[in-house]
Amino acid sequence: MTPFTRFFALLAAGALALLAGCASTYTLDNTVQSFVQAGTIATPATYRFDRLPSQQSPIQAQLEAMADPALNAAGLRRDDANPRYAVQISARTEQTLSPWADPWGGFGWGAWGWRRRWGMGFGSRIDDPPWYHREVNVVVRDLGSNKVVFESRAISDGPYFDAAKVFPAMFTAALQGFPNPPPGPRTVNIEVPS
Repeated sequence: MTPFTRFFALLAAGALALLAGCASTYTLDNTVQSFVQAGTIATPATYRFDRLPSQQSPIQAQLEAMADPALNAAGLRRDDANPRYAVQISARTEQTLSPWADPWGGFGWGAWGWRRRWGMGFGSRIDDPPWYHREVNVVVRDLGSNKVVFESRAISDGPYFDAAKVFPAMFTAALQGFPNPPPGPRTVNIEVPS
């Protein structure tokens, strides 16, 4: 193999690796805001999940399983028998109008070529891409004093909705910097496998 051919073979292999890497993950951008009582959280610390009456469901157990790895990574260890903290989590998703929704109300091709055309002629139907507004919340309460010592919220909007991938990433974003996160709103980007 000549040096010229070897160069192009390596260039092609690099391009394929780059394309494979782009196809295997996407960046989930989160707007995060956290509040903490200074100096009140010691890590590693033990916790148990705390549920509101409205959270007594199998879905809540699934959310807790999604949040557990992020809590562990933040320095909290689950111990239902001897917890120091109670952790309450919640998550919600709602489908909203895409920022690239067709402003012509179904009479045009729409923005960015995201539309699929159904039917023909004047007034044919055009579908907008799905768009989701997602939010997760984490509240940590000291069981000894019954005071909230940490609260964090992560919000993300986008076209992806795979709860098993998105919510764990959002809990990771919400807990970034625990137990002393930076003050004020911030953007936290998390790579999510596609």
